[in-house]
Amino acid sequence: MRLGRGRIAGAWLCLIVGACSPLKTFDALVPKDSGAEVVARGAMFGGDPRQRLDLYAPTARPAGRLPVIVFFYGGSWNSGTKDGYAFVGRALAARGFLVAIPDYRLVPQVRYPGFLEDNASAVRWVIAHAAGYGGDPRRLLLAGHSAGAYDAAMLAYDPRWLGADRAAVRGLIGLAGPYDFLPLDGAVVEAAFGGVADPATTQPVNFVRPGAAPAFLATGDEDDVVRPANSESLAARLGAAGVAVERRRYPKVGHVGLVTAIAKPLRGRAAVLDDMIGFARRIVG
Repeated sequence: MRLGRGRIAGAWLCLIVGACSPLKTFDALVPKDSGAEVVARGAMFGGDPRQRLDLYAPTARPAGRLPVIVFFYGGSWNSGTKDGYAFVGRALAARGFLVAIPDYRLVPQVRYPGFLEDNASAVRWVIAHAAGYGGDPRRLLLAGHSAGAYDAAMLAYDPRWLGADRAAVRGLIGLAGPYDFLPLDGAVVEAAFGGVADPATTQPVNFVRPGAAPAFLATGDEDDVVRPANSESLAARLGAAGVAVERRRYPKVGHVGLVTAIAKPLRGRAAVLDDMIGFARRIVG
């Protein structure tokens, strides 16, 4: 079904005024890539109702095993649902990846580090089960947008969360992530991180070491939610440690626009999807 301009405009209105579940409504309205399918829905990686994930795979499977992407959505650590990101899962899967999109517990049910613990459990589940869905858990990338990019970066660089399983992480794809945001001020940050004894331990930039996973870091020039300086800081730390990093800045793109540019009708706004896929293929083939 072709989507008219009026329905797309309605989805954007939802995003702007916050009168509905933002990306869930957007996702319901936009057309999806046809070369992908859901191969698992609501797979359990824990006992809580939010500890579930969906898996997407290309409909035409290659002879070998698929590289794997785990994508964490944003939402200030206090909102979001995997059901709003089928457009991301299908877009990446249609280009030859097994893609996992997990839900995770949110503020106020948990605070830091609860959401990281959940997403670490999701990654471990993917590593343990990817082969059963045609994936290669040895070729794994972590990706995310906004708060989800923070989670992906922490799992990729801070050894506390994945332990030995972190060796499976071959790369990081971060879209508009907060990686270096001390002091911990503002209502959103205080709700998620308030009371942490050592705030420095919450910052991805402080865990970069030589030999870390290479990164693709993207921002929109009109992002007024998460400052692009976060990505500049992480890129600088990675470069100083001798870690390969690709930095992309998209003109006239805002915070939400960076992830919605992955959707079929909006890809002309920024080459986010092509750039993500290009990086991923260079890292995991």
